[in-house]
Amino acid sequence: MDHRRRLPPALATVPALLLSSCLAASLLLVTTPAAQAQVASDPSGGGCSGNESPPSSQTTHQQQLWVFGDSYADTGNLGDLGRELTHAWYDPYGASFPGRPTGRFSDGRVFTDFIASAMGMPTPVAYKLRRGAPRGLMARGMNFAVGGAGVLDTGNFQRNISAQIDLFQAQRRAAAGRGCGTAGIAVVVVSGNDYSYATDKGNSTSAAIAYIPTVVRQLREQLRRLRDDLGMRKVVVTNLHPIGCTPLFTRALNYSGCDPLANVGAAQHNAALQAVLAALDPANQTFLLLDVNAPFAAFVDGPAAAAAAERFAEPRRPCCESFSAGGHCGEQDDDGKRLYALCDDPSKHFYWDEVHPTQAAWATVAETLRPKIHEFLST
Repeated sequence: MDHRRRLPPALATVPALLLSSCLAASLLLVTTPAAQAQVASDPSGGGCSGNESPPSSQTTHQQQLWVFGDSYADTGNLGDLGRELTHAWYDPYGASFPGRPTGRFSDGRVFTDFIASAMGMPTPVAYKLRRGAPRGLMARGMNFAVGGAGVLDTGNFQRNISAQIDLFQAQRRAAAGRGCGTAGIAVVVVSGNDYSYATDKGNSTSAAIAYIPTVVRQLREQLRRLRDDLGMRKVVVTNLHPIGCTPLFTRALNYSGCDPLANVGAAQHNAALQAVLAALDPANQTFLLLDVNAPFAAFVDGPAAAAAAERFAEPRRPCCESFSAGGHCGEQDDDGKRLYALCDDPSKHFYWDEVHPTQAAWATVAETLRPKIHEFLST
């Protein structure tokens, strides 16, 4: 879930251009320290990679990672269209890392950064930033995820997941003509924009729940495309976090609890997606349903959150909190005066703004998922 229901729709202006070489996207400057060290030690220095072996200390530099999704995965694809529409390009976003906004919807790194690290790979370059990426570095794939996107159209004018895969497919055809391999690992991150759109349209959470079969059916088709049409060796797809525990919902409860109906909707989406993957991949060889709901819930929902308070003293109150329910993190008045409060230590908060986790939260969630990822990629 990327944008408040009351905010104007965000726009994306990512031109659909093909890369001029064998998918020669270099790494974004903002990567994890481990990723930066890995790139520095890579002797290949660039080119095409077609090796499909599981990641290891010897073969990691040959693996490629392709990312599709929304703001939970976006590392800079949502264009800067001004503070009101694209908050992630303005203070205080990026305050923890790298100390300035980078188009990430967090105080620092986001899920893509940590999931890539868990896979033993650097953060893939954001599609929009590919032309500004440093030359001479090995292509590691690309991130097509953009804030505001959904499985279907969300009214935010963003390239949805189907269109993101279309763009990747066009690049794959161009690369194949030059003898470049593109098979590798795909990660699909869905955090609920379709349901926010349905809620707005139907003016109720029940309308969003009724939309679940349509969303999951379309998501199934896109996952099938990645395997059957694009030859992805492994496909990782996230389930939904407990949406009712985001500050967007918990603010009305003074951050004391979660919205149960919204969480029921997330649970129904997750059950439907699990059933779809079981039918699509009975042997469980290609697809991994990455359960982000469980670690989220452990820190933000009910008794489990109370037990985890030592890690996140503020599990449901955002670090960056707007003064009004209709405002947003980073909002200013006409004189440039802040219309939001900022906490002293983002690492004590699970949520950065009304729907997006802090860098510390993403790090903790990814760490719990690391063993499952390693097991999946080793098979």
